Order: sequence, then C-alpha cells, then structure tokens
Amino acid sequence: MIDRRAFLKAGGLALFTAGTGPTFLEQAARAATGPGSFKRRKVLVTIFQRGAMDALMAVPPLGDSRLQRLRPRLFMSAARNAGDGALHDLGVDFGLHPAFGDLLPMWRDNNLAVVHAVGSPDATRSHFDAQDYMETGTPGRKGTPDGWLNRVVGELGHDATPFRAVSMTAALPRSLYGEHAALAVTDLRNFKVDLPGARAASQAAGKGFEALYEQTSQDLLRDTAAETFEAVDMLDKLDVSRYRPMAGVRYPRSTLATSLQQIAFLIKSDVGLEVAFAESGGWDTHVQQGTRNGPFARRAQDLSKSIAAFWRDLGTFRDDVVLMTMTEFGRTVAENGSGGTDHGHGSCLFVLGNDVDGGKVHGNLPPLVPENLYEGRDLPVTTDFRSVFSEVASKHLSLPSSTNLFPNWSGGRIALMG
Repeated sequence: MIDRRAFLKAGGLALFTAGTGPTFLEQAARAATGPGSFKRRKVLVTIFQRGAMDALMAVPPLGDSRLQRLRPRLFMSAARNAGDGALHDLGVDFGLHPAFGDLLPMWRDNNLAVVHAVGSPDATRSHFDAQDYMETGTPGRKGTPDGWLNRVVGELGHDATPFRAVSMTAALPRSLYGEHAALAVTDLRNFKVDLPGARAASQAAGKGFEALYEQTSQDLLRDTAAETFEAVDMLDKLDVSRYRPMAGVRYPRSTLATSLQQIAFLIKSDVGLEVAFAESGGWDTHVQQGTRNGPFARRAQDLSKSIAAFWRDLGTFRDDVVLMTMTEFGRTVAENGSGGTDHGHGSCLFVLGNDVDGGKVHGNLPPLVPENLYEGRDLPVTTDFRSVFSEVASKHLSLPSSTNLFPNWSGGRIALMG
C-alpha cells in the first residue's frame, strides 16, 4: 500500500513516492554527478489507446467475405482498384488501414508485430472498469492497490533514478499506482515546483536538506522537497528547450507526439528512464467512424506518425527500446445504425522493437462466423492481454523468471520477443 503520496501540480508535475526516511529518489540524486551519469537502461514505452480501438478497421483479415456483409459502410478493400483508400496488404492474410501507413517500414524491417483478438477475459463493456482492470492487471477485480507497470518497476532489482518511471500525463495513470515512485509530467519544459515557499526552499537546497526543511513552512514541501528538488535540478541541467530531433525527423503537432518526443529526449539523455507511459484518446467511434477519412483515420494517422517519428528519432537507442500499445477492449464486428461501431470485446495491439518477432500477426483470429464471435457479436479474446504484457516486460527488461506481475494468473506467455 502507498504510505505517502504527494501531488505537486504546479508546472504540470505530479510526484508519487512511498516510504519514510531517505527515499531512492534522494539517494539516487545525491549520487548522480549530472545527466548522462547513469548506466544506459532498457526502456519499455507503453501507449494506452483510450476509448477502445476497432481492431477490424486497424488490421482486418483479408478474404473473409462476412466482413463486407457486416460492415457495408465501413468495409475497406486491399484491391488495387480501391485507389487511395485501399488497405495495405501485409502479406500475411491481413491488411493495415492506410492511416497506419507510416508503420509499414517497421513492419517490413520485421520490427513491428501485431497481436490480434487480444484483450481481457472480463466481459465488461464499461470503459472505466475495463481500463482499470487492464492497468492493474487484475481483470474483474476492483480495488487492486497497484498497477502492473508499478509492479514492473518493483521487479527491476537495481539502483533507481528519479526518472525511472515517467508518465507524460497530467495525472499518474492507474498502471503506475503503487509503492514504487513514479513521475507524471505534462511537459518537461515546465517541470518545476512553483508553490508558495518553493523559491526559498530551492535556494536552501544548496545548503543541505536540513536547511531546506527549516525554511519551508509548507507541509507538502517539507515532506517531499528533498526528492522533488533533486529531480527538478537533474532536468534543469538537461535544458529541454534546446532539444532537437534527429535530422529529417518531424513529429506531428499533437499531445501524443509531444509526449513521445519528450520520452525520446529522456532516453537519449541517459537519466535512467526504464518505464514510460503515454496516451492516445478518441478511439470511441460510435458515430460516423469513417473509412479512409473520419475520426478513426485521424486517430490512426496521429498514432502512426507519432510512433514513426519517435522510432526514427531514437537512432542507435532503438536497441534499448520496446514500444507497446494497448486498448481496453474492441468493438462490435457489425457496424451500427450510425455508421460506427459499439463497445465490443477483443481488439489488437502493436509491439515495436529490434528484438520483436515482427512482420507477423500473432494470436488467433477465427473466421467471423456467429459461432466464433463473443456473444454472437464481438471479436473473441483468444489471447489474454497478460500473456503479451508479461512476455514483453519480462523479456525486454530481463526481469527474474519468478516475476509475478499479475496476481492470481498462471497463464502462459505468447512468444513475441527474441
């Protein structure tokens, strides 16, 4: 359980920490001589697609005639005569929505994999509950105190830094709740503490932590200043405002792209980042979902272009990084009366990395006949999301073989990593 949680919202910073006495943040910051002084780490980057992505629009099976009958307004073809609106043929009996086209180079390099018909065994169609279950890693069980990414942090088993786990969000996501410290930052350029008394506390920091505590009258700052100012001081030395992506890399102008650009900055700055989190919203496409154009295509294009820019920007750091997407559930196989799709069950996700068994669609998507569909209407979940998450996190971050990231689950991992 969390013993102490501090929210420092000024400047878009939320610091979560636990325990009493000198925390790992203080110890790591004291030992650091500056940015780049930490050992280069493997990094897991996760993107939560909130709203439930339509897997049959993103990565549809080719050659299943039932899909066109069930989706007369949403069906897309991979045929050449479909023109600009044609699906990209992945060459493995699946297509890729054209708005995801920027991911194709990674697919062709065998660095990008898809896992289809993946999701939670819990049947809820509530966004709130499904996201909670996925982020805690305990489907159907409410009240789990920690998130699965926080448990990953706890299993890493080596010295930490203030930037071990960072979420590029206004508030810490459920995935990172728990006893192991994590930062939530909306924008690294505004990573500062600007509360009453903060300036005096900052000046006192150079005189030692005792002076800081003596001069700070705010209970919140008195409790967490030692950690917070050390983290802020580390980032100050990096000068985020001067960061420029690699030559030729252009990020979209979007919240997700900004988040991934700043994650790339942290990775290349060697500040000890190991777990990063970002969000992509707007995937709840009930009305006029569209095909080549429309809400789905806009979200897909932003996701695709943001990931592609991030991957190119990493350069030689790509060897250290795996990126994985997730979404709380899928959508109905048949379109609805509003030209959209409703809450469903199974969906798909993307995994990107140099050690990923890429250029493949993993998992089992059965033919779209009624007897194969969940409750006769949705993609089934044939791969539990925990099979994917545990494989990616454990293999990429070299977690101990005994790691139990998902309480009360004994399922096997899906083979995705080399």
